[in-house]
Amino acid sequence: MKSGGYRCVLFDLGGVLVRLQAVGPMSQLVGSSSDAEFWCRWLASRWVRDFERGRCSSSEFAAGIAAEWGMTASADSFLEAFENWPEALYDGALALVADVRRAVPVGCLSNSNPLHWNRFASLWHLDRLFDVRFLSHEMGLVKPDRELFEHVVGRLEAPPESIVFLDDNQANVTGAQEAGLTAVKVSGPSEARRELEKLGILSARLHERDNSLRLPLEGAQTRISPAI
Repeated sequence: MKSGGYRCVLFDLGGVLVRLQAVGPMSQLVGSSSDAEFWCRWLASRWVRDFERGRCSSSEFAAGIAAEWGMTASADSFLEAFENWPEALYDGALALVADVRRAVPVGCLSNSNPLHWNRFASLWHLDRLFDVRFLSHEMGLVKPDRELFEHVVGRLEAPPESIVFLDDNQANVTGAQEAGLTAVKVSGPSEARRELEKLGILSARLHERDNSLRLPLEGAQTRISPAI
């Protein structure tokens, strides 16, 4: 697709714009023997998916993880470590989003939860950064499920191939590609910038946003309603 055909760029948050702490402390809290074991169990956990879908409270999430994993640490200790898992914005994250936004509308598409989103908003004002946001706990849908990507395409009212999606997880990238999106695996703002330059989004159009590219949901304070 030519650069002028892209209608929107959607960023994942953790691993793309937001730096996460090493999983070591979290892994120790839940009793995993390695980072690899932690991620395997974490991504498959019913309680993680429920929390990211907005189907349980933070206390229910902590209690569920404790029961599921046989966690000996207190629920408060776990929730404190979990809440602080997102460490900081990557250097260059804000500049990247601002540069892309001069060319096309930007949004975020993230498996998230109320604890992390509140942290993103209070510390880094990410709630003001995007034209549109798709958060799993607000939609009731999670990546890499095809239903989520079809929901996003429907809400943006744009051809799927015209939506660029950047994520650090290959499973999410593959899911988006299977739904027709232009999805690329990246880690951090520098790699994201290089891929967007390859697509032609950050090149000649860097300093001039095409105001004809308006999304149905444009507006930094837009909240995506949960799926019914």
